[in-house]
Amino acid sequence: MKKGYVRLAYDEIQTDSIVDGEGLRSVIWFQGCSHNCPGCHNPETHDFNAGIEKSIEELKEEIRGLEFQKGVTFSGGDPMMQVDALAELASCVHECGMNVWVYTGFTFDEVLELAKKNENYMKALENIDVLVDGKFVMDLRSFDVQFRGSSNQRIIDVKKSLEKEKAVTISKYK
Repeated sequence: MKKGYVRLAYDEIQTDSIVDGEGLRSVIWFQGCSHNCPGCHNPETHDFNAGIEKSIEELKEEIRGLEFQKGVTFSGGDPMMQVDALAELASCVHECGMNVWVYTGFTFDEVLELAKKNENYMKALENIDVLVDGKFVMDLRSFDVQFRGSSNQRIIDVKKSLEKEKAVTISKYK
């Protein structure tokens, strides 16, 4: 992959989603995931060599052009596996006045550990409002949990979690 580019599962930003986080939002689907959770609903996003490449600047322009969206969700694949791009794009979303949700198979604590080796994990966390963390577990699959696929996954308020140095879940989501 060329420097300054990100591999995406789709060649455009999906707009007007109401299932990938709170409010009307857009979704950017990152390509590449090594978690390979059995039963994942996006297995086509696992291959790191599939998808298309777009420059960070092209994606920022698309983000800047979004209208009527409350926020942007980064999903995939696993956006944390392209953390340099994620950090930069999440910052752009905030500059545009929207909130950021990120879905990852890593737990919040695992991301904090990764941040000790690569500062871009912390830069990403600092620009994420809500983190849906944890691998999808087929035995814990549930249609009774909001914005998640399995009951082990948590919806985390990242700002509060960074302040308290531990994961703080958002209780309004069942």
